[in-house]
Amino acid sequence: MARRGLDAEAKLGLTLIAPPFLYALLVLAAPVLTILSYSFLKDGYLEVIREFTWANYTQVFTDPIVRTVMLRSLFVSGLVTLVTVVLAFPVAYYVSFVVRPERKSMWLFLITIPFWTSYLIRVFLWKVILGYNGVINSSLTGLGIIDEPLTFILYNVNAMVLTLAHAWAPFAILPIFVALEKIDRSLLEAGRDLGESRLMTFWRVTLPLAMPGVIAVREIAREIVEVGGDDVVEVSVVGSDVRSVMEAGEAVDVGSHGIELASNGSDGVFGGAVDPREHD
Repeated sequence: MARRGLDAEAKLGLTLIAPPFLYALLVLAAPVLTILSYSFLKDGYLEVIREFTWANYTQVFTDPIVRTVMLRSLFVSGLVTLVTVVLAFPVAYYVSFVVRPERKSMWLFLITIPFWTSYLIRVFLWKVILGYNGVINSSLTGLGIIDEPLTFILYNVNAMVLTLAHAWAPFAILPIFVALEKIDRSLLEAGRDLGESRLMTFWRVTLPLAMPGVIAVREIAREIVEVGGDDVVEVSVVGSDVRSVMEAGEAVDVGSHGIELASNGSDGVFGGAVDPREHD
């Protein structure tokens, strides 16, 4: 009887999780698999030729421009993930462990408020903050700390990482919060009863059990930076000059026959490499 009851409970659980699982599979896995399948197809000028080839992967390891773009994409993706988790984890931990249960709904509501504002506005506001005549430079100049505006805080990879981390921090806070809420508090009490300090209890118990939320953040960052890219952020806080584009992970080579542009996520075959010289 117990076995039969367990089976019925398991079936009920599968029935409940099946719709969201299939939805997540559709909206997350399907685009990645689509891009993966495109990577084995030939790249025509502004079109994909549906013929199998290994040339795209060969080009990744042999073409210095494409290789540089791919490595920079991975670097930026990892850095965005790290900064986002560092920003989001303390907030999620505070809401889960410090805020009283009856106030958690209000805190979650406040966390979602940035979603009320247009994403474009949030991105361009960072240009206002970090710009040559922006809030930071105007404040430092007015206080007499600097004589002339700082130029290194905008139009570089650091500005792009900061902007992306801030823009997507709410997406990171929520999954980490859910993972922390699922932790059995008795496990933390057991750790302290065994003589562990709060720091070691966090390191050995809380952090490992919260890793599913951190992994979810990693997936979000991968989707944004590696697969889809974020042209709005690149144009706004990185700039359009050649040196800034190079620093942002986009390689530009102006030749006598055309422009070779390798851009993060602008094309689905191999990071968006387009070479007009091949089609003269």
